[in-house]
Amino acid sequence: MVTIRLHNSKTRKKEDFAPLDPKNVRMYVCGPTVYDRAHLGNGRPVVVFDTLYRLLRHVYGADHVTYVRNFTDVDDKINATAAARKAAGDPRSMEALIAERTEETIGWYHADMDALGALRPNFEPRATEYIGPMVAMIEGLIAGGHAYAKDGHVLFRVRSYKDYGALSGRSVDDMIAGARVEVAPFKEDPMDFVLWKPSSEEEPGWTSPWGRGRPGWHIECSAMSYELLGPSFDIHGGGLDLQFPHHENEIAQSCCAHPDASFAQVWMHNEMLQVEGKKMSKSLGNFFTVRDLLDQGVPGEVIRFVYLSTHYRSPMDWTAEKAAQAKETLWDFISVTRGVEAVEPDTKVVEALADDLNTAGAIARLHELRKAEKWAELLASARLMGLLDFNPTAGALGWGLSDEALKTATDIARRWAALRSDRRFSEADELKANALAAGVELRVTKQAIGQGAAGHVMSNFNLARATELLK
Repeated sequence: MVTIRLHNSKTRKKEDFAPLDPKNVRMYVCGPTVYDRAHLGNGRPVVVFDTLYRLLRHVYGADHVTYVRNFTDVDDKINATAAARKAAGDPRSMEALIAERTEETIGWYHADMDALGALRPNFEPRATEYIGPMVAMIEGLIAGGHAYAKDGHVLFRVRSYKDYGALSGRSVDDMIAGARVEVAPFKEDPMDFVLWKPSSEEEPGWTSPWGRGRPGWHIECSAMSYELLGPSFDIHGGGLDLQFPHHENEIAQSCCAHPDASFAQVWMHNEMLQVEGKKMSKSLGNFFTVRDLLDQGVPGEVIRFVYLSTHYRSPMDWTAEKAAQAKETLWDFISVTRGVEAVEPDTKVVEALADDLNTAGAIARLHELRKAEKWAELLASARLMGLLDFNPTAGALGWGLSDEALKTATDIARRWAALRSDRRFSEADELKANALAAGVELRVTKQAIGQGAAGHVMSNFNLARATELLK
């Protein structure tokens, strides 16, 4: 069996991965707060941990991996979007507006992440479905002296957990000195964080021993992971921005609630994303969602390829040039693997992925397989990474092209390559012009032109007109 090595954020080193139960490898990844569309940065952890999920399924078997990614569907940002609709004149109740926004946003998220080739997790729990287990966990923390109730709030007593700060590598006192912490009269210590808070009449709320209220953000993931994966599981993942305070707080409350367990064995965090070398922000005009790119005609597979071109623990820079290069590379891969039956993935691709998800190294190996004309291995290896996923009705992942359209465009590219190889340049030029009019742009690529590697299909592709060119 392949040995997977992963960088553990908690130990700050790469370690051999040894699951607690090889028959049930368990992974939890923090999912979105469903108040708006996922931006480009939100898509990165989805693709990173989808790639890990695919690798785990390949190594341990699809039936032996359990992947959980939650939806946070109770949050002040969701309340604010509903309140804005009500203020704009919507006569419905806050409850109805919140429910509508939640369902709408989850639908968007699924559509956008599907377009990136991400497999759905085994479980996608919603926080509102686990209020009971959250209340039970909070009651246990109070009974153990790790939490206290005051003024309708329940707070976690941070100093009751001696290892607090181990994940982020900071002491509690350093955190107080360098962090913006809420100073409130109901807190014993500035670092104590909310487990439960009161709700107004218009805000979502549930009955609890401390009055009508709603959970704090951190307790949600602790309760859901416990219910679905148990007190100890293998991998916990998310963006680096969640390491503190969210993941630090998860560890504290989970380990105090279940002192005989170890919670997550391996912690993994992906680095942040930039756009054209700058932090993505609305003020700079470089903020956009995954849907923005898809609507501009950027295939989801191209977005995924750009994500995978940079190691997950390195900052990633999205650029138009990278997207264009990814599109050309993927179209070339699509062209040469049409009609090929996949075999087992190439061992060197698997080894690269098993080396702390070295996706850049795996992509380099894909290029080697393409150069060696190992089409079956190329197809299987790319599919392991969530690429070149052909579908009889949708064609290649995210390109919006039918199987027939892809075959037609590929055949045109090969005919053009053959004409050039035979030095019939006038006929080749005529075919190129007619192909462009039909929506197929033909290009000479770095690969051998005799192999027919050329071009990409434009958004205005005309199948009937393209088919005429092959008669």
